Amino acid sequence: MKRIKFEDQIVFENDNYVAISKPAGVASLHERLGEAESVIELAKKYNPAYQLCHRLDKETSGILLISKHAKAYSHAAVSFEKRRVHKIYHAVADGIHKFENLVVDLPLITTRSGRSAINKQKGKASKTIFNTIENFRHYSLISCEPISGRQHQIRIHLGSQNASIAADEIYGGKLPYLSKIKKNFTPNKTNEESPMISRFALHAYSLELEDMDGTLLSIVAEYPKDMAVFVKQLRRFDKV
Repeated sequence: MKRIKFEDQIVFENDNYVAISKPAGVASLHERLGEAESVIELAKKYNPAYQLCHRLDKETSGILLISKHAKAYSHAAVSFEKRRVHKIYHAVADGIHKFENLVVDLPLITTRSGRSAINKQKGKASKTIFNTIENFRHYSLISCEPISGRQHQIRIHLGSQNASIAADEIYGGKLPYLSKIKKNFTPNKTNEESPMISRFALHAYSLELEDMDGTLLSIVAEYPKDMAVFVKQLRRFDKV
């Protein structure tokens, strides 16, 4: 993972908050193993007062909100706790799915392996709303609105609908290859074919919350290069 500059990732900033578009492969919090700096380490170097208001899975790209001072952090913490923060993720899922305000309400637990799983007896309440944005011949681009914020929630809830996220092999997704969708595909004779995206295709696209003065903050992080190229290839070679 190449080194990133915190300031290059900023997509929004005011007196209370700064929001960045986190690249895939960068952890939100410090990891004991590995050399790559986490978002919190990069943020603290940029300004020691900065604090993460929430987190994203390491391989998920997209918006992360960071507070600039203690009062802003407290305000955001209450907003997340009271579910006043509106978050939308975009995912590319295997298969054709026509979701229209589909509510998936399945309780989740964290297993000993560190993964999450559906458990109707012991799981914590978890709810996600799904809407299809665009269908292709083999994939679907889906808007995902998590009402709760459990670990791996979107990934598991999509998987429960036979709509596992592309390249999410942990939860049933398959690596997407151009050779599967492009007619007259010519393989490279010297190198093995690489997938169109090598990490699961999930991006935290937008976030809305009220600022401390009641102003509505509406923040968007456009797709990073790998997600943008993947969707572009689907629109070109996998269109319905």
